[in-house]
Amino acid sequence: MASLAIETANQEIPDLEKSRLAEKAQWVLHAPEPPSLWRELMDSAREAVLPRGKRFPYLKDKDGLFKTVISVLQTMFPIFSWCRHYKATEFKNDLLAGLTLASLCIPQSIGYATLAKLDPQYGLYSSVIPPLIYAVMGTSRDIAIGPVAVVSLLMSSMVPKLEDPEANPIAYRNLVLTTTFFAGIFQAAFGLFRLGFLVDFLSHAVIVGFVSGAAIVIGLQQMKGLLGIAHFTNKTDVISVIQAIWRSVHHSVRNYGKRKRKLFWLPATAPLISVVLSTLLVYLTRADKHGVEAIAVGRSFASIKGYRINGNQEMVAFGFMNILGSFTSCYVATGSFSRSAVNFSAGCETAMSNIVMAITVIISLELFTRLLFFTPISVLSAIILSALPGLVDLHGAYNIWKIDKLDFLVCIGAFFGVLFASVEIGLLAAVAIYFVKIIIISIRPGTEVLGRLPGTDIFCDVNQYPMAVKNPKALIIRVKSGLLCFANANFVREKIMKWATEEEENDSKEKRTVQVVILDMSNLMNIDTSGIASLLELQDNLASVQISNRGPCFGFVSQLAITNPKWQVIHKLRLANFVTKMGGRVFLTVGEAVDACLGAEMASV
Repeated sequence: MASLAIETANQEIPDLEKSRLAEKAQWVLHAPEPPSLWRELMDSAREAVLPRGKRFPYLKDKDGLFKTVISVLQTMFPIFSWCRHYKATEFKNDLLAGLTLASLCIPQSIGYATLAKLDPQYGLYSSVIPPLIYAVMGTSRDIAIGPVAVVSLLMSSMVPKLEDPEANPIAYRNLVLTTTFFAGIFQAAFGLFRLGFLVDFLSHAVIVGFVSGAAIVIGLQQMKGLLGIAHFTNKTDVISVIQAIWRSVHHSVRNYGKRKRKLFWLPATAPLISVVLSTLLVYLTRADKHGVEAIAVGRSFASIKGYRINGNQEMVAFGFMNILGSFTSCYVATGSFSRSAVNFSAGCETAMSNIVMAITVIISLELFTRLLFFTPISVLSAIILSALPGLVDLHGAYNIWKIDKLDFLVCIGAFFGVLFASVEIGLLAAVAIYFVKIIIISIRPGTEVLGRLPGTDIFCDVNQYPMAVKNPKALIIRVKSGLLCFANANFVREKIMKWATEEEENDSKEKRTVQVVILDMSNLMNIDTSGIASLLELQDNLASVQISNRGPCFGFVSQLAITNPKWQVIHKLRLANFVTKMGGRVFLTVGEAVDACLGAEMASV
């Protein structure tokens, strides 16, 4: 009787194990339906109108309505949040930071306006209205607003194609202001409709290459002011600029022999002397101390000080400051790398430093505007040049090369495109290379063969973890892609079939015969109809392959099993009736799939 009881107990254990695995499989198969597309769109729209944490369902009572209005105002105008707790000590720090900013902003703004082929005062205008609007609507405490070198270069490279700034300066100015208006419209729209992710297509590699190339182009453009060249090219590519410089130098050398005056060198060296003196002044005052070293504008400073920046609200703030700025003779303003670093180092506490800077610039405009007429162009060029070395990020480019060669290709595409073609071609080339990279990764996703780590139930890539043991009767595969779609479905299916049908010798020189193919879907976030069709075809192909010694899996022939499908994936597979066609072989984990399809004895191998 004792032996019969033991035998009965041993029979019950596999039955209980099968029952437990079947129950867990039902958890996957009977998950609730995921949100519909309409519901997701509505949730996104609601989130766009009022971010999470700012929704107020109780508006019936007077106090509730008042609190709602206050909170909405604080969301739209963050100044209402921080000004309530503003202290005198904070104003002292902001005052010093704002005055320091103004001392750097005034000469830079004049120089950048010249780079944009505008009169100097327009650079100063752009350092007044936009900072005031940003202080009311922005969420960063440290960012410094005003004209910047790269945007000024964009203006001077693209707008002159439509209107000549020398032949018709008024029409050129109006076109620049119109461009500023539409730039603000796009920025505000991106923020209001939560479309900031579109900016992510300009990856870090694109920015490094683009800014480095732009810095060199900007430097070459300053040769006109430094050398006093009267007739200079409107093109921004390096070849055209060098040709213009060579023609000017050749012309000066040819006229050199005609000059008889003994002191001819005085007017010739005057620009150079002013450049040396102004550059020395910049060096002694360390106005360029931080350059771009201090990390990307806004978010980096926020992470150092421990507060959060709302990216979409930032886009809205930038948009409105450029829209309103375009009506007050301001051209495109944004956050400045170098001035934000100076603002941070000067100890700013809030956006009040931008207000102080703007007021200081207004006073300078009222008192010293006439003196701007006597500012040498060569000095303005030197001011621009002093800010450029930090823009060429050699260390960043080296890190990109070291980490990702395809990213480096994007980087040099932007760099050489800007340098030898134009600003817009450089950006387009970089984005095009970036999209090609994405397409290549999408249509040929990586696939991993998984094995069990000794003494655990963890299955890992056998190439990454050589100690992982492959089961001789099971081919366990994980697709390294978030989407199985028309672009990559056939590639994945053919690769799985190749691995499933080939015979492989193990360390003991025994041939390996696959009885079950287990597809780990833990990485797969979604699937389309082409992906489902490829899985059905894979199932049919595996069924037609003559593989001996097949084992049972819940009473079905072992062919294809899937594990850990995500919510959208299992929902679509159920709608397509794929789960029924494959015999219900859907499991929560890879270990459970191996146990069910091969049995506990083979699963432990």
